[in-house]
Amino acid sequence: MHVKEIMKSVKTLKGDISLKEAAKFMADNSISCVLIVDGDELKGIVTERDVLKQVSKDVSVLKKPVKDVMSTEIITISADSYIDDAAELMTKYKIKKLPVLDKGNLVGIITSTDLVSNAGDFNEFSLFG
Repeated sequence: MHVKEIMKSVKTLKGDISLKEAAKFMADNSISCVLIVDGDELKGIVTERDVLKQVSKDVSVLKKPVKDVMSTEIITISADSYIDDAAELMTKYKIKKLPVLDKGNLVGIITSTDLVSNAGDFNEFSLFG
């Protein structure tokens, strides 16, 4: 099964929005992360965990723009890749969210929950071979 078959639509924000506004956006949309873009270019990701880490250090960080606190080393996957490849990347890099690109354009996101929900479609030889 390909990533494009199970990926979800993705929510994006601009990098100049405050961390507090990004957190509210995630809460209002019942999502655990938001991707930060500049035009069509993927610049970063902010997760619930990122918000918690930042706020636990200093609550005033909520006023900062997300571009100052987002993760910028983003691991992505192609929409045409197999879900086995997504699972391998998530395991290797210890991440739970993987932005999906098609010809360099952001088209969706796949999460560890998506993979678990589709575990029956993994190629058993690629996981254990």
